[in-house]
Amino acid sequence: MTMATRILRPQPGPQERFLASSADVVVYGGAAGGGKTYGLLLSALRYKNVRGYNCTVFRKTYKQVFSPGGLWDETLDMYHGIRGAQSRISNGEWRFTDKRGYITSRVLFKHIGSDDELHDYQGSQICGLCFDELTHFTEHQFFYMFSRNRSVCGVKPFVRATCNPDADSWVATFIEWWIDQKTGYPIPERSGKVRWMIRRNNIIHWADSKSELIEQFNLVTEEELHEPKSVTFIASSVYDNKILLKQDPGYLANLKALALVEQERLLHGNWKIKPAAGLFFKRTQVGEMLQNVPLDVVKWVRAWDLAATSEDEGGNPAYTAGVLMGKRSNGRYVIANVVNVRLSASEVRQTVKMNAAMDIARYRRVRVRLPQDPGQAGKDQAQSYIKFMAGYDVCAIAESGSKEARAEPVAAQWQAGNFDVVIGDWNEEYFAQLESFPASRYKDMVDATSSAFAEIENVFDIGGLIT
Repeated sequence: MTMATRILRPQPGPQERFLASSADVVVYGGAAGGGKTYGLLLSALRYKNVRGYNCTVFRKTYKQVFSPGGLWDETLDMYHGIRGAQSRISNGEWRFTDKRGYITSRVLFKHIGSDDELHDYQGSQICGLCFDELTHFTEHQFFYMFSRNRSVCGVKPFVRATCNPDADSWVATFIEWWIDQKTGYPIPERSGKVRWMIRRNNIIHWADSKSELIEQFNLVTEEELHEPKSVTFIASSVYDNKILLKQDPGYLANLKALALVEQERLLHGNWKIKPAAGLFFKRTQVGEMLQNVPLDVVKWVRAWDLAATSEDEGGNPAYTAGVLMGKRSNGRYVIANVVNVRLSASEVRQTVKMNAAMDIARYRRVRVRLPQDPGQAGKDQAQSYIKFMAGYDVCAIAESGSKEARAEPVAAQWQAGNFDVVIGDWNEEYFAQLESFPASRYKDMVDATSSAFAEIENVFDIGGLIT
C-alpha cells in the first residue's frame, strides 16, 4: 500500500500571484482571512531543496509564534509529512534533509519585539526574509533586517510580508501607490504591478523602472547597480480564500459583525479608515429607550473607570465613571445606569462602595469590575480596593490595548442594535460622549462601557483583533 502524495499549492488568484511574483519585495494582503499566512509559509518552502538555503519568518512577539494556535502550530499542520522535514521547537526551526539525511535548508521562526533585538542579527545572511503582519514592525526594524537579506546559496534574496490595513502605520505610506488615496481601497489594476525603489538617507525614492533610478542617481559601479529594488503589493480579501469560506462559513459572518472601523479595515481592506467621532456609537442605533429596567436580566456588571489623577489639566477634579450593564435572557444588552462624577480619591472609593450597595439592593447579584493599572502600584491599589469592598463580588482587571481597540467589541453590538437604554437624567451626557468618541477629550464613560461588556462576555484580553 503506497502513501498518497501530499501536495501543497497556492489557491488561484492573489495567493498564486504572491507565490509567482519575482519582485524583490512583495507585500501581500490588506484584509483578514485572505490566506496571507498560508501563502507566506508556502513561500518559505519553495527553495527547500537548495543546499544552503535559509529563510526566517518573523512575528512581533514570541507568543504570536509559539502560543497555541500561533505560527508554529500552523507549520506543524502544514509542514508535517514533507519528505525530509524535521521540526525543532527548541530553536524554532524546521530542517529539510536530502535522501542521505544531510541538511539542505532551514526555515526559522523568530520574533523582534524591540530595536534592541536587532543586534542579534548583526552579520546574518538571510536569503528569504519574511514578516507576518508587517504593520506590527517599525520601519527601522524592517529596513535593518532588509540589510541582512543576502545569500550565497544561489537563490536570489527575497523579502515577503503580509499585513492588515493600518492607516497610521509606515506601511500605509510605503504601499500608497497601490491604494486609492480617496477611498482607501486597493486599486485592482495596480495589484501585483511592480515598481522600483531606492532608499537614501531614510527616504524612499520611487520609479516605474530600474533604469529611471539608475539614471536619476547616476549609478555606475556593480554595487550601485544592485541598489534599486523591485516592489509590489498584492491585495486579497476573505472572498479570495475559497477554502476558508468552505471550511468555516461562519468566519465571514464574524467579519461582518465587527464594528464599522474594523469591518472597513479587515473585511473591505480600507487603508484610510480611522477611528472618528460617530464611527463607534450613535444614539440612533439604540434598540429601545426603556421606561423601566427589564425583568429578564440574567447577568449584571457595574464597571468603573477610575480617575487616573486627582485633577485634570485645568486643575479640576478628574472624572470617575461607572456603567451598569446587564445581559438579558434574549441575548440583548441594557444600560441601566451611568454615574459620571468629579470627586476626590477618598470620595471615589465611597461612591464605588455606595453604588455597589444600591445595585445589590435593586438587582441582588451585581459584579463590580475595577481597572488595574500596570506595575506594582496598580496591584497594590487593586488589592486595597478589593479589601475595602469586602462582602461584594468585585474583581480588578488589567486592561490591554488602546481605548479604541477595547471599544470595538461593544461598539459592534451597539451598531447592530443589540443595546437598549433605560431613560434617565444621565442619558444626554452619556450619548454625547459615546458619539464624540474617540475625538472627545473625556472617554471615561466609554472606557467603563467597554470594561462592562468585557466582563459580561468574559473577554479578558479585549485589546486583540481578528487577523
